[in-house]
Amino acid sequence: MLDHVFISVSDIDRSVAFYEKALAPLGIAHAVDYDGKDGPPGHPDLKGFGANGRVFFWLRNGVVEGRAAHVGFVANGKPEVDAAYAAAMAAGAAEIHPPGPQLHYDPRYYAAQVTDPDGYSIEFVYKSWQHER
Repeated sequence: MLDHVFISVSDIDRSVAFYEKALAPLGIAHAVDYDGKDGPPGHPDLKGFGANGRVFFWLRNGVVEGRAAHVGFVANGKPEVDAAYAAAMAAGAAEIHPPGPQLHYDPRYYAAQVTDPDGYSIEFVYKSWQHER
């Protein structure tokens, strides 16, 4: 199980604004800012997002290679997938695929996929056999 992921973004303020909107329907919020000078030499400044007392998704300014990462966020049902997709699109995402069953994986795999402002592949996922309420 993963504890956290960092991705480098080209415009930290733009990306924070995008993710604040796109992740809100999933209950994920901008939770903390970390000042890199408080860490070991060379540690980057970070913007952290999380839910339920955990911060697990971090943004940092840096070199972007949008195709280098794909991040899937857990949704608690199909309506959350739909809402996150709509929020991401309203925040400026580009569509990869709209909400729907991903039959090539499993008929119970319901997801939507977009690209963020830097071209990273972001997926909102509900797997009824794994993400049951």
